[in-house]
Amino acid sequence: MRDKDKTHKRRKERMPNLGFKLMSITFKIHDILFPPNFNKRMSTFNIKKGYTVIDYGCGPGRYLNYISDVVGENGRVYAVDIHELAIKAVKAKIKKHNLKNVIPVLANRYSCDLNDNISDLIYVLDTFHMIEEPTSFLKELHRLLKKDGTLIIDDGHQPRNKTKEKILQSKVWKIVDESKDHLKFIPVE
Repeated sequence: MRDKDKTHKRRKERMPNLGFKLMSITFKIHDILFPPNFNKRMSTFNIKKGYTVIDYGCGPGRYLNYISDVVGENGRVYAVDIHELAIKAVKAKIKKHNLKNVIPVLANRYSCDLNDNISDLIYVLDTFHMIEEPTSFLKELHRLLKKDGTLIIDDGHQPRNKTKEKILQSKVWKIVDESKDHLKFIPVE
């Protein structure tokens, strides 16, 4: 693939700074007007105290306070994103809320500087529809997840059948549960 084509794809996956700022403001306004019940959705993830969790595509860190509390002081949360403003927002949230178990990680496209098999659970929310090379992305998630770990992906802004098709084509994941909100996967050996 030519460098120009690669750059174009990265621009589609990484929203412009203004778009990121508008999204962040929209989330803040929405959360003030309609306080989210993260417990309702996240409780289905079965996250336990002491877990290492990766919030891949964390954006401004909307779920970080909740997940940080769930995994507890012996757990760890990696907030991974390809956008520098996301990492900046996460760092501000860590400082403001004293989230000692949250670590921001800037990804380079589909690669992040984390060890293999580091995570008990990875969730990808409202992100997967923007991924241009889903097999490469899913193989990176497979590398990061423990052999007995769980991957959770929602459809974002695409039909469920498209989500499933992309994931199953990667040949590294098996669907173990499906709800209206998301799909759960385990790694294929």
